[in-house]
Amino acid sequence: MTVTIPIGAIELTAGSMMTIHNLSWQEFEEILTELGEQRNTRIAYYRGTLEIMSPLALQERPHRIIADIVKAILDAQGQDWEDFGSTTLKQPDIAGVEPDTCFYIQNAGRVRGCTNMNLEVYPPPDLAIESDVTSKTTLNAYQALRVPEVWIYRNRKLTIYILQNEDYTESTVSLIFSDLPITEMIPQLVQKAIEEGTSRMLRALKIQLGK
Repeated sequence: MTVTIPIGAIELTAGSMMTIHNLSWQEFEEILTELGEQRNTRIAYYRGTLEIMSPLALQERPHRIIADIVKAILDAQGQDWEDFGSTTLKQPDIAGVEPDTCFYIQNAGRVRGCTNMNLEVYPPPDLAIESDVTSKTTLNAYQALRVPEVWIYRNRKLTIYILQNEDYTESTVSLIFSDLPITEMIPQLVQKAIEEGTSRMLRALKIQLGK
């Protein structure tokens, strides 16, 4: 006997994850519709496997701080950027993912005016940022979407993944900030923000970058 439970009736506790296998793309789309936009979960889909994650509040804060740091650095460098947050990114029939945060930087000009993300029309984000992700499904989804650079912040450590030859390679150097020791800077600044306050950290960072 098969028991069918509406996806909306399933409640995930904070910090937990649910995995569904052998899911068609159409079923994935139906689940996205049923989940709706106003929710605190994140999804990652890759070739039939769907993961639905409910982050802890303490997992949410680091990626928000990192996004503020990225913006501060880009502004100091005079670079344009567009923050698309947790916009759902899709490669039909293959992959779908909702980043904690994602940025258009090199391609910022190409997404101005965009209010409905469609990767058949627009390029993938130049940078995706995830906090406390251990799932291979998430990285596989980004790979299928051809996101050039992914940052994963976990246990006070930043890992950079660069897309090379169709696969991700760990790197100590960011393509976007090649002149900065990002893997050292980000954990230090995140911790400083938590201990001293984000606004204070950002003001000090902007002064430092202005030198």
